[in-house]
Amino acid sequence: MKEAEIKKVVREGYARRVRERSSCCAPSGADLSRKVSRAIGYTDEELSSVPEGANLGLGCGNPVALASLAPGETVLDLGSGAGFDAFLAAGRVGRKGKVIGVDMTPEMIEQARANAQKGGYTNVEFRLGEIENIPAADSSVDVVISNCVINLSPDKARVFAEAFRVLKPGGRLMVSDIVLLKELPDFIRNSMVAYIGCVAGAMLKNEYLETIRDTGFQQVKVVDEAAFPVEWALGDPAVQAIIDKLNLAEDKLKDIASSVVSIKVQGIKPK
Repeated sequence: MKEAEIKKVVREGYARRVRERSSCCAPSGADLSRKVSRAIGYTDEELSSVPEGANLGLGCGNPVALASLAPGETVLDLGSGAGFDAFLAAGRVGRKGKVIGVDMTPEMIEQARANAQKGGYTNVEFRLGEIENIPAADSSVDVVISNCVINLSPDKARVFAEAFRVLKPGGRLMVSDIVLLKELPDFIRNSMVAYIGCVAGAMLKNEYLETIRDTGFQQVKVVDEAAFPVEWALGDPAVQAIIDKLNLAEDKLKDIASSVVSIKVQGIKPK
């Protein structure tokens, strides 16, 4: 799949998710979405603290919980969606801090800005742009976070290089993402539906970590790892579309699902 084609399909797929309020990495429905969000690290307080419509259930972890955000810091959220993690980060950095959300989908940016206005957030802004070409200055942020988005990029090395560029010396990277324990079958890797479903674009875990290290980050480590229960995958509209399109049997799906895990990774830009 060509890079431009992947970006076009991903952009269109996530625009539909704003309109349909459906989920990528979690089942649809408010109650199930909250249940999954709790399981991947969000507290009830966090889930209740953001404007309605900010949590689209698109994450695979809670990077904010592990980023050790401090008052006054500047945070950059890659693939900020409707603003869920950006708003949580805004509460951590306070009025003297700042949060910048970047997303390539205009519909997501529009929704996030509306949510920010609805929630009265004055220390958050959302910028339209690609995470391979981050619209932010060199050495301008203290922390880069991302939640189940980098796996969608066709050039992950460029994403981490850009994250490294915008971080101040000593700045921190904290991402939650989907990675693989073994290679997926070609018919999954070549599926655009599976790409939107956060699966086809995922890298092998070791390659993912090496890519971060090769960028220049130090102290790179996985601080948490979890498999996604198959029953959640079966309730995911994107996964159901994959099953229907590729005519997958449930046992084959379980075998594929066993190779997919969610990890939380941190790294430091040297001073």
